Amino acid sequence: MSQTDVRATAARLLVPVLDGQGSLGHLDGGLAAAGIANRDRGFAKALCYGVCRALPRLEALSSELLRQPFKRRDLDVQALLLLGLYQLLYMRVPPHAAVGETSGAARSLGKDWATRVLNGCLRRFQRESQALQAKVDRDPSVALLHPPWLLKTLRQAWPDDWQAIAEANNQPGPMTLRVNRRRTSREAYLERLVEAGSAARTTAHAAQALTLDESCDVQTLPGFSAGEVSVQDEAAQLTAELLAPALETRAGARVLDACAAPGGKSAHLLEAFDIALTALDSDAQRLSRVEATLARLGLTATLVHADAGELTWWDGQAFDAILLDAPCSGSGVIRRHPDIKRLRRPSDIRTLAGQQARLLDALWETLAPGGTLLYATCSVLPEENSTQIAAFLARTADARATPIDADWGRPAGAGRQLLPQAGGHDGFYYARLVKESTGPGG
Repeated sequence: MSQTDVRATAARLLVPVLDGQGSLGHLDGGLAAAGIANRDRGFAKALCYGVCRALPRLEALSSELLRQPFKRRDLDVQALLLLGLYQLLYMRVPPHAAVGETSGAARSLGKDWATRVLNGCLRRFQRESQALQAKVDRDPSVALLHPPWLLKTLRQAWPDDWQAIAEANNQPGPMTLRVNRRRTSREAYLERLVEAGSAARTTAHAAQALTLDESCDVQTLPGFSAGEVSVQDEAAQLTAELLAPALETRAGARVLDACAAPGGKSAHLLEAFDIALTALDSDAQRLSRVEATLARLGLTATLVHADAGELTWWDGQAFDAILLDAPCSGSGVIRRHPDIKRLRRPSDIRTLAGQQARLLDALWETLAPGGTLLYATCSVLPEENSTQIAAFLARTADARATPIDADWGRPAGAGRQLLPQAGGHDGFYYARLVKESTGPGG
């Protein structure tokens, strides 16, 4: 398949994202279905992720270049224009290829008429690049590559940090590994990486984490297929540390991972503690990924397909600990899911906060007196984090927050907030809650 066809395929796969109807989560399947060779998939994915990452700026530039916007039925042509601009601005693609092959890709879409339009727009951009960029960058939301509502929300939540958050969101997240301590040590695995020619460094906060200097195919990692290592961000790995006080001296403790897919945190808990774990998720397809993850690592858990907020799945036996990694805006992991910039809406935050509250209230019933519930999100928005937990504590008489004494993140209400760090961890929030035992008579 030619590079022109690869660009045309990337444009087709971007259409649902641009239309607000789909995500990049189906990108791998779409590339495979289109017959894109393995050697070309990295380029196609870089194009699609890159366009989503820089979307506000690319769309502002395209508006300057077009006399009138493309019709909705021609979103694939619009996608090609964005792809061309992204290559010229951010990739080491020869300019003649960025212009010629991107314009020519319109023929692969069956829209020969668009070839001349795209060629004219991209060549004009080459001629007027500095002036056009300076013009659109007067808008902070364009310069910082975030939709206006999201940038405003970040600014209100983090008046001293909003620009740093936005800048971190715009950089691809590093590839961080979690070493399976049941199989090897972090130090021994680091030596194996060095011997294999991969540079990595230990992280500051997670005891089993290593961050690679350069991302790679997981199948090339030493011992990956044998379950010696997994891919997991440093912030997500702090889950085990926070649940350690409740689990490390309680062999056989009943533990629930309430929103378990794709299974990274379930696996980490099973690697770290001798527990009986139930992994629950409402999405059957994603639950199958939990099963595959545990099988690779040689771990076992009880898998349940159900809505954690509807307790018809519960057998009445209380859990000693619960991890609620709640559905959220993903505002702390935009760098890994840049399509959030297009797909997320301001109204979603309130809807998600309602779901989080429903899950908290329902799962609290399944927690044993004296048990611990760890609330987590990959969000940086107070409505989903500190405000959410404050409201739960206010309406739940037997709930008490336990302090998180840590050298990472910052206090945020009853919990602790990590903001995304360029080259470091994702944005994450944790709050640790204990269910107080009631005395005689309630």
